[in-house]
Amino acid sequence: MNKKIVLAYSGGLDTTVIIPWLKENYNGCEIIACCVNLGQCSNNEQVKKRALQTGADKVFVIDAADELITDYIYPMLKANAVYENKYLLGTSIARPLISKKLVDIALAEGADTICHGATGKGNDQIRFELTIQAFAPQMQIIAPWRIWDIKSREDAMAYLQKRGIEIPFRVEQSYSRDDNIWHISHEGLELENPAAEPNYDHLLQMSVSPQNAPDKPEYIEMEFCEGIPTKLNGEALTATELLSRLNKIGGRNGVGIVDIVENRVVGMKSRGIYETPGGTILYEAHRAIEHLCLDRRTMSFKEIVAGKLAELIYVGEWFTPLREALSAFVDKTQETVTGTVRLKLYKGSVITVGSESPYSLYNEDIASFTTGELYDHKDAQGFIRLMGLPLTVRAMMKEAAK
Repeated sequence: MNKKIVLAYSGGLDTTVIIPWLKENYNGCEIIACCVNLGQCSNNEQVKKRALQTGADKVFVIDAADELITDYIYPMLKANAVYENKYLLGTSIARPLISKKLVDIALAEGADTICHGATGKGNDQIRFELTIQAFAPQMQIIAPWRIWDIKSREDAMAYLQKRGIEIPFRVEQSYSRDDNIWHISHEGLELENPAAEPNYDHLLQMSVSPQNAPDKPEYIEMEFCEGIPTKLNGEALTATELLSRLNKIGGRNGVGIVDIVENRVVGMKSRGIYETPGGTILYEAHRAIEHLCLDRRTMSFKEIVAGKLAELIYVGEWFTPLREALSAFVDKTQETVTGTVRLKLYKGSVITVGSESPYSLYNEDIASFTTGELYDHKDAQGFIRLMGLPLTVRAMMKEAAK
């Protein structure tokens, strides 16, 4: 029998419904709501109040935005990990941290069960439960969306209304949203039709639509040290300060809006709109420094690693030996990824307009069209001859076989 249940609580519609549902279906259990604030601008006191009003016995609110950036986002950024070439993994990268905090609270409070509000169709159920298994395999897990009779967000709202629980949600605005300091995602309602153009003026929360961005480009300068952003426009900032400022800058220029039909882990496709203004700027700037400082073979192999790491993050395999090993490789590549990048932001675009580094592999004497002492054009002839030797041998074989 369950004695204490720790609930991953956000204060949104799904988790607001779960508290009274747990009370009704797990009589006598103590419900401990745990909200991990990752910079999503939630009102901590309001979140606590709502959880207690709907039946929670105890509430924890944990501020972990700094930890999310430094311990999770920066390793992802250094790898340039992007899922299916578009998604900057804003929800995916947060779930391991949230799950680890749930386990910490559950163990400290002597709980025997953890509950989450992820649906049986989504990826989050996997991300939550893999992390719980990694740190507390003895813990029981309750996933209401896999067992209750509620079938839709409309059903959930009706459930609360029937019990006289006031809700700050409207059916026409009941998108499924997830936000943190890195991004905000939007799913549901008209977005479930992939042929429908989103109404950005109605939908967007962090950004303006590109057509409503200023008609004048905005220039910024980013400084990196070993792959980690340290300064914006010459000013040293904390991780949270830097990302918050970039979100505002990118948001007002319509940067970082992605509309993707992605492949979920469970086998279906889903459509999402993602806003990642600051993250999009960081990825572009980081790539620019890498192109200056990494050799061709390292760049090529690192792209393979980036794809694999993105997949691991997406499916919730953060706390695994493979992810740790890949991150160790990435860290090694970043030892010379230090320098400054200048960027132009204009109506949704981020364009690199200059970069410099003390570890730059660019040598003007070699790269220039003007012949220099370090490169003799005549050397290319022998190089090409040897490089093409297999082609020559194959052509001779085909000719002899005629």
